[in-house]
Amino acid sequence: MSAPASPQILVEGVDKTFRSPDGQEVVALRGIHLAVTPGEFVCLLGPSGCGKSTLLNAIAGFSLPTAGTLLANGNPVTEPGPDRAMVFQEYALFPWMTVAKNIAFGLEIKGDPQGTIDRKVGALLKLLNLSEFANRFPKDLSGGMRQRVAIARVLALDSPILLMDEPFGALDALTRRNLQDELLRIWTEFRKTILFVTHGIEESIYLADRVVVMTYRPGTVKVIVPIDLPRPRDTASPEFNALKRRLTGLVMEEQRRHEEDEIRKGS
Repeated sequence: MSAPASPQILVEGVDKTFRSPDGQEVVALRGIHLAVTPGEFVCLLGPSGCGKSTLLNAIAGFSLPTAGTLLANGNPVTEPGPDRAMVFQEYALFPWMTVAKNIAFGLEIKGDPQGTIDRKVGALLKLLNLSEFANRFPKDLSGGMRQRVAIARVLALDSPILLMDEPFGALDALTRRNLQDELLRIWTEFRKTILFVTHGIEESIYLADRVVVMTYRPGTVKVIVPIDLPRPRDTASPEFNALKRRLTGLVMEEQRRHEEDEIRKGS
């Protein structure tokens, strides 16, 4: 029997404290423990203000924790690095560059040979059904296509870890489902380790191997729910809807805490 794989992302006792503009101390994360194994797809789920994006940004190296340990690929996280690629909700494309140039950008910064860049960009354009749009600019694309370009640009760098911060949150329902299926297809082919932030309960069940439900501030891990349903997942199945009811109840508990906290602040 083979030994279990070492975590590709390891979060141990992580706290994050901010200071608000009026000088108040805000505890965003407290005592987070999480281990994500290579090739695993994990969703962070919870209400606004629970620290999902804060945790993701800490793992990315953009905003380091106040206390605790973060490891990625066995190394301490001290800054952003090429082993962790981030996909944002806002697409973050360069408007003055074509689709192909946007995808090639990171490879050019790395100094890859032009032949290698052309080959990788061509393969990714084909993979994400963007070949006929290679010479278009972001303004000419729909929101879903822009997000495809953003994902292609990240895949070009071949980072083992993908960090995704509500990448489909601004899209309509049909486009969102199409891109969810696209992401699952890419994940199945490349077996990247994915940590994915979402507000969507159904989205988390549809995508993830495990769903990490976080508490309202200070954000902690409330419960980790394994999703053992076979893929592709039927959102109308009794098993899917039983998980949806369970996760909805867990998230609503934290949403009520959020609302009660806001009422207390206003009184």
